Amino acid sequence: MARRPLDPREAAEAMFKPSTPAATGRVRETPGAIPAGREMVSLRIDRDVLAHFQDDGPGWQDRMNAALRQAAGL
Repeated sequence: MARRPLDPREAAEAMFKPSTPAATGRVRETPGAIPAGREMVSLRIDRDVLAHFQDDGPGWQDRMNAALRQAAGL
């Protein structure tokens, strides 16, 4: 019979332990993963420019990044 966890951390570890996959020693690359070169920044832009990109819904940051890359000639 398993002993009862003594604290919340042990309880959480006990709950997730059965669902944790065993390590295979290999690292798989996920297609479409975010490039490692991205950096979070704070940027002041005009409200109408922000609204233009946000009006198309989720993914507006990626669309804005693509427009900036195109404008910069990258």
